[in-house]
Amino acid sequence: MGKILVGTSSWTDKTLIESGKFYPPTATTPEERLRFYASQFPIVEIDSSYYGIPTVENACRWVERTPPGFVFNIKTYRLFTRHQTPVVSLAKDIRAALGAVTKKNVYDKDLSPEVTQALWRQFRDVLEVLRDGGKLGAVHMQFAPWVAFHPETFDYLIHCRAMLAGFTVAVEFRNPTWFNTDKHIARTLAFERENGLVNVVVDEPRDIANTIPSVWEVTNPELAVVRLHGRNHGAWNRKGLKASSQRFDYDYANDELGGLAGDITALAPKAKTVHVLFNNNYQDQGQRGARTLTSMLPAN
Repeated sequence: MGKILVGTSSWTDKTLIESGKFYPPTATTPEERLRFYASQFPIVEIDSSYYGIPTVENACRWVERTPPGFVFNIKTYRLFTRHQTPVVSLAKDIRAALGAVTKKNVYDKDLSPEVTQALWRQFRDVLEVLRDGGKLGAVHMQFAPWVAFHPETFDYLIHCRAMLAGFTVAVEFRNPTWFNTDKHIARTLAFERENGLVNVVVDEPRDIANTIPSVWEVTNPELAVVRLHGRNHGAWNRKGLKASSQRFDYDYANDELGGLAGDITALAPKAKTVHVLFNNNYQDQGQRGARTLTSMLPAN
């Protein structure tokens, strides 16, 4: 039976802090909040790295403020997963290298190989701090919804694998074409196995055209990753949401968590470690769900 670590995607969500439902009143600084979180759970996902590459100094603080054995999974910067990327999110030296840019947003195809390589180096510097501190779990690549099953995408994934050589890379697809036929499922999983990529099992609303199914398969014997997005059908595609926490506003019922516990327990013998991250990040929903699910799983 593989070791199962349960935590949440982020410990700094605005609604979580403002709710006062998880952090004690004495935890008023980023350091105090992270230290408290790490006293409650063994793993967390860094999601701020999606919006901008963290500084090495911040990565050092994360390592120092968490106990031995604590694990950080880290989301890759949005440019690497082919999302629309605000120019202002780029580091100052990168923006200077771009020269005069008239667009507010760019995609990876808009940047020169030299600039893209510089961004990858910045990101790897952060990963190395976490790894050297013994705290790095998976590097999480959550691809944009328009990144479809296509030969060019397979080539790009191989490129990403090369850019992240030496690290464990978990891949979360959001386009249904990766899993919409038996042939595509088989090819996707085979490709992940061939390249040592971790298949991310997702739980999200069903019967919506732009969601993907839960594919309970292990593609890297070292690690399995399960990400729980909630099942809020009504908000999944709602326009004009002010924050992602509105899309993922969902409280898992105990019977739903019990079903997930069974699936996770069945997955555990196939991988050395299983990471389970709650991404329903409105107020303390994720933290409560993580505690309840942990109580339903076999003791590690």
